[in-house]
Amino acid sequence: MDLTGVRRYTPAVLADPDREAAVLAPIIQQDDHCEILFTKRSEHLGEHPGQMSFPGGGREPEDRDLEATALREANEEIDLNPTETEIIGAIDDIETVTRYIVRPFVGLVPDREYTPDEYEVAEIVRLSVDDLTDLDNYESEHRDHPEYGPIRIHFFHVDGYTVWGATGRMLAQLLELTTDWEIPPEVDREVEPDAELPI
Repeated sequence: MDLTGVRRYTPAVLADPDREAAVLAPIIQQDDHCEILFTKRSEHLGEHPGQMSFPGGGREPEDRDLEATALREANEEIDLNPTETEIIGAIDDIETVTRYIVRPFVGLVPDREYTPDEYEVAEIVRLSVDDLTDLDNYESEHRDHPEYGPIRIHFFHVDGYTVWGATGRMLAQLLELTTDWEIPPEVDREVEPDAELPI
């Protein structure tokens, strides 16, 4: 995993100060491989329950900027001290179905155990970049969203977990910028807007 692509990348920025949010994509580099850290959201949460995500959330008045938001949320959700994190850069802002505009930051974090927030996080999950870039673990589908029109949904199935939705979109761009992996040109299937998800 070569993070130079993120360091050099100029992300697309969406502006709406009333709906700002940020996440941190934590990278754990080891001698022979890399892992990306995800959280599995608690089932009782009102938004995206049970889904795989990056630590993050909405910007608070005390956050000096969105990078501070990402670091604060990571501290709250997985007990990652901001001083432990080396921010590499950011990738494209995205708008979620819950109407947040999210800025994803990419950071190097230590190889250690992390503690999940008891309320928000059901589990902290480390997935190998080698597995995430294995096309046997990837599929995508095309469907028409009632508000956003035609969309492509990415699904990464690794170790019994599925990364998809907004996090899947972020992950796909992150992998393209840092590895030889590329989004396949063809989707696996076209589905109706209300078709069941493969998770």
